[in-house]
Amino acid sequence: MLQGFRLKALVADHPFIGLNRKRVKPKRAIGMTRTPPAKPNEAPDAQSFMDRFDAYPFHQYLGMKLEHYRENYACVTLTQSADGPKGIGDGVHGGALATLVDMSAVAAVFSKLRPGEIPAGTADLQITYLRPARGKQIRCEATVLKRGRQLATVEAKVIREDGELCCDARVLYAFRAGGS
Repeated sequence: MLQGFRLKALVADHPFIGLNRKRVKPKRAIGMTRTPPAKPNEAPDAQSFMDRFDAYPFHQYLGMKLEHYRENYACVTLTQSADGPKGIGDGVHGGALATLVDMSAVAAVFSKLRPGEIPAGTADLQITYLRPARGKQIRCEATVLKRGRQLATVEAKVIREDGELCCDARVLYAFRAGGS
């Protein structure tokens, strides 16, 4: 019993684990702007999202750009930079590729929001890395396969400059209850 008490006392004062640690509010990076959150039961302005896609600081950091979109389809490119996240063999980092897939899927879903449809976010993302995504520019093409009342199923393919398929992915995007 005494050992358990000593362990709890040690953990309580530990700077990373500690129970007595003060919570510090993270500071925003200089130049980052916040996008006002959508009201809980109000659909966001999809066209505004598409128009501002390239201006989001995180998209700029990764080098993502919305190339084109049409109903239930979006193509987003990622241009590698010296400062961007690198993966094995000087390819694009797997997390950056997953983000590219996710944001391409979101753009495809937002390309055709139905009246009363309230986006709720990505419910599931499955990605299969087939080969390193090397090259200056990587492209992700996302297509909505099925759109139900609560979920949209999106297929995404990440392709290198030389036309080789790097990643194959499937995304489930959720909608809030209350949409028509």
